[in-house]
Amino acid sequence: MKHMLSALEALTNRDARERDVAAAELGDLLRGTALDADSARLVVGRLVSLAVNDLVTEVRESALNSISEAFDHYNLPLDLVEPLTVAMPTMERELLEHTLYILGATHAPRARHLIEPFLDHPDPAVREDARIAAAEITSVPSESRTRNS
Repeated sequence: MKHMLSALEALTNRDARERDVAAAELGDLLRGTALDADSARLVVGRLVSLAVNDLVTEVRESALNSISEAFDHYNLPLDLVEPLTVAMPTMERELLEHTLYILGATHAPRARHLIEPFLDHPDPAVREDARIAAAEITSVPSESRTRNS
C-alpha cells in the first residue's frame, strides 16, 4: 500500500520522467494483482487523469499502457475510463491504440458508440484497432479476472 501511495503522489511530480516511472510502477501493481478492487479503481482513475491531462506523450502512453494492464486482472467499468474519450480526437496513433483497447476491454455495450467513429479513421492501423475493440465488446470477459472490480 505504501508503494502505491508513493507512486500515486509521484504522478504529480514536476519532472516528466518521474511521472512516467510512477505510471509504469502503478502498471506493475495492476499487473501483479497486488491491489484489491477499490485500490485498482483508484489507481486507474488517477492514471486516466494523467493520460488526459499530461502534456508529455511518453507519460500519457505509460499511463494508458498501465490502464490496459489492469484489464488483465480487473473488470473495470466504462465510467471509470470514459474521460479518456475527451482526448481521443487529438491523440497520436499509439495513444489511440491503447485507448481503443481500453474501451473494448470494458465489454460495455455503451462503449461501441465511442469506438465507432474510429472505424472510419484515415489511418488503417487505427481502423483495425477500432474494429478489434468493437469486437471485444461482445466477447466474453475472462473468468480469471477479479469479479468484484
